Amino acid sequence: MSNPRTRTPRRAGALLAAALLLATTACTDHSEPAPATAAVAVTGPLCAALPTGTEPGNPTALAGLPVEQALTWMPTLTTFEAALRTSGLLTDLDQDGLTLLAPTDDAFVKKFSDDTWDTLMTQDHDKLRTLLKAHLIAGTHSLDELAAAGTTTTVDGTALTVTRADATTRFGDTADAVCADYLAAGARIHLVNAVLGPLPTTADGSGHRAH
Repeated sequence: MSNPRTRTPRRAGALLAAALLLATTACTDHSEPAPATAAVAVTGPLCAALPTGTEPGNPTALAGLPVEQALTWMPTLTTFEAALRTSGLLTDLDQDGLTLLAPTDDAFVKKFSDDTWDTLMTQDHDKLRTLLKAHLIAGTHSLDELAAAGTTTTVDGTALTVTRADATTRFGDTADAVCADYLAAGARIHLVNAVLGPLPTTADGSGHRAH
């Protein structure tokens, strides 16, 4: 039977070598910490009325969220968010690479009467999906990129002109971007002040829904 004391120097030497290896590894590890999320800059006349700075729902805070969550933080998009959720299109928005032209609540009020909108939301989901697809573009595109291209195609296959005059970017004939370049996970969101798509206007034209 071997004497235990004859193994002590070997064990001490092994422990010393391991300690030196760990110290060397720590000294040569130059990995950088993960960079902080870059601030997201949005532009347009409506942006001042939306959460900014460190307020809950500010553009930078929304940048990593799924689209369906990001939309719930935008107080002027409650109608658009509810329509997407009701139609089932929110599931489709989980894929990477979509640009949303999101009409404001006021835009929906100016477009549809209460009766028409209630029918779309409760019964005619096929028409609702068609309407919403007119506001989706494949790929994530900044407002500058869309304006530079001069035209784009929505996921329903409709060609849409994009024109810029001074600080205003217009989609089609009527929809101006009012706060652009929100980011969400795999998406860009541009708020617009008019509803696009083929459905006729049924509001009474006063800025209030007809009853």
